[in-house]
Amino acid sequence: MFETLSDRLTSVFSSLRGKGRLSDADIDATAREIRIALLEADVALPVVKEFVAHIKERARGAEVSQALNPAQQVVKIVNEELIEILGGETRRLRLAKTPPTVIMLAGLQGAGKTTLAGKLARWLREQGHAPLLVAADLQRPNAVQQLSVLAERAQVGVYAPSPGNGEGDPVQVARDSIEYARHKQHDIVIIDTAGRLGIDADMMRQAADIRDAVSPDEVLFVVDAMIGQDAVTTAQAFMDGVGFDGVVLTKLDGDARGGAALSVRQITGRPIMFASTGEKLEDFDAFHPDRMAGRILDMGDILTLIEQAQRTFDEQETARMAGKLASGEDFTFEDFLEQMMMVRRMGPITNLLGMLPGMGQMREQLNQIDEKDLDRVAAMIRSMTPAERQNPKIIDGSRRARIARGSGVTVTEVNSLVTRFFDAQKMMKQMRNGMGIPGMPGGKNKKAAKAAAKKAKAKGKRVSGDPRKRGQQPEPQAQQPAGLPPGLGGGLGSGLPGQLPPGLQLPPGFDPSKLKLPKQK
Repeated sequence: MFETLSDRLTSVFSSLRGKGRLSDADIDATAREIRIALLEADVALPVVKEFVAHIKERARGAEVSQALNPAQQVVKIVNEELIEILGGETRRLRLAKTPPTVIMLAGLQGAGKTTLAGKLARWLREQGHAPLLVAADLQRPNAVQQLSVLAERAQVGVYAPSPGNGEGDPVQVARDSIEYARHKQHDIVIIDTAGRLGIDADMMRQAADIRDAVSPDEVLFVVDAMIGQDAVTTAQAFMDGVGFDGVVLTKLDGDARGGAALSVRQITGRPIMFASTGEKLEDFDAFHPDRMAGRILDMGDILTLIEQAQRTFDEQETARMAGKLASGEDFTFEDFLEQMMMVRRMGPITNLLGMLPGMGQMREQLNQIDEKDLDRVAAMIRSMTPAERQNPKIIDGSRRARIARGSGVTVTEVNSLVTRFFDAQKMMKQMRNGMGIPGMPGGKNKKAAKAAAKKAKAKGKRVSGDPRKRGQQPEPQAQQPAGLPPGLGGGLGSGLPGQLPPGLQLPPGFDPSKLKLPKQK
């Protein structure tokens, strides 16, 4: 969603690199480009003015003028101001001291409230809670049935005493759901309310009546991030008519310019708490302002990538794979297929790569990635026999033709897969053996290092048998006598000044035997 804004800001900052200092003209030009980028992203004008004013004020301060790298300091300022606009810190749900915690969803029809209710319930269940979905949207056709299906998919409870479709009292349903949740021991109640195609008095009154009936701990305003400037108008109307404690952005995976995310929080003063980034129930997470700012500035989002990996990868399987590689066992097609399927469960490959820093500059290459390529690879591996997966060396020409027919691909594609797999297997062995880098673990490297040291030691003791060469070699140094300071050779004990270090001579008549040296123990 923020691709256009990210590209513009990245272009602005690239023009600053290499400058030892920033003049007022540089700061004004940068601020102007940032203003244009924000306006093109549909950010509200008051927000843009305040944002740019803060940047110009800080850019002319000591933190930039005295910085070793002014351009990086400006990027740091923009990043901090973006985080501030997006909410500063991550806002967590306020849980009631006495269960159940009541969460009420409000917003326009089409914003995705019902789907988001299912996503939020699934997310809370994974956090260890027992949520209950309440079908209080009795106007929209099949809204109750849709919520019931989502509750089943999310594996949570649902309270839907009325069939809906214009029948029933949503206020009474919401009121009765609290007692039902206590009886069924649900610690969180999520109430899905009705929406409208536009802001009207009836919708506001009904939402306000439900709020008064259940006294929710959290009222979340659900807004479609693709509606642009209308998001600010709608949010302000709900703020005046119903009031809300936090904002939930939906459809962040769309191709809109995303200005709503940067405007709603600043205009209403309410934090963005959650974000929906796809159609699946798992495409939902808490909103982190610092991570979103990092994505906009093409700094990546490594923390979210790590969290997704922790949720997806099984610890026992990961430990087993690490132990297998460490023990020296070959990496097989079975292992490759297993790892690939675990990565697929993390989400689209394009999204995962997009979380890495600097990937915004490779967006065209990322867009060319075809997820079906992984499906074809999986089909080829599944077309192999167990013996072929464990020992790919037996895959000859006839076997490759059979695998190609079984997976619906060409023999060339099978050849390419086998070749790439052997390359990956070779790389695994090199990593296990330390890749030839000194100090890296690996039995072969240790043996080679010991042999080299032994050879060097033996070479240092060898004396040439040729008298002419032997005369050119330095005489072996005498062993240091015990008790003497370092640097004074064995010649000191014999009184021969020629064996002392260069530049050091003993005075005439000096007798070393008269020195009162400490007795050797």
